[in-house]
Amino acid sequence: MQRREFSIATASVATAASLGALSTAAHAQAPAAPRAGTDFVVLDKPAPVDAPAGKIEVVEFFWYACPHCNSFEPALEEWIKKAPKDVVVRRVPVSFRPDFEPQQRLYYVLEAMNKVEELHKKVFYAIHVEKQMLNTPALVAAWAEKQGLDRTKFTEMYNSFSIATKARKATQLQDAYRVDGVPSLGVAGRFFTSGELAKNMGRALQVTDYLVGQVRKS
Repeated sequence: MQRREFSIATASVATAASLGALSTAAHAQAPAAPRAGTDFVVLDKPAPVDAPAGKIEVVEFFWYACPHCNSFEPALEEWIKKAPKDVVVRRVPVSFRPDFEPQQRLYYVLEAMNKVEELHKKVFYAIHVEKQMLNTPALVAAWAEKQGLDRTKFTEMYNSFSIATKARKATQLQDAYRVDGVPSLGVAGRFFTSGELAKNMGRALQVTDYLVGQVRKS
């Protein structure tokens, strides 16, 4: 989903038809060698990385209300399960507009409460299946309470300096990678690819595999 499309109301965004190539047949075919400037972008200035020495960081930029991100999540989870031990995957929620921030902060509160594994997919389900907006602090807090989280504790954390800092740094990272749409992938602070560049998110994962290999060689 490209950045220019985010002016459209979430409920009316087009479905992620372009993700059809996530089929096993697409993965079975040997991809053509990825090319810089076509399948991925080499950053002019390296972006910050959080991965420790000896690890290769892969960043998934996403937005909970993006239908493409929702469709991509199962394929990403499978890719993560099969990723080499030296690969560290970090999810980063984007904020292209001020009304993205509630969902951005929601992710970081779940992370701080060690609830991402339990509730990450449920956020997607709430938005895309149950058609909940979750685009204000009040709606986010009410949803969290329904999941069994203490509302007072959740709200305090949501409004905390640490969560505000994480949200700010996430936006800075999306800018450093020059993210123009989601879902998209950053590799080692050096490379960026997306469904638009690689033609679909299935191939974007193949391009990411290639880029991880290039980083490992260097």
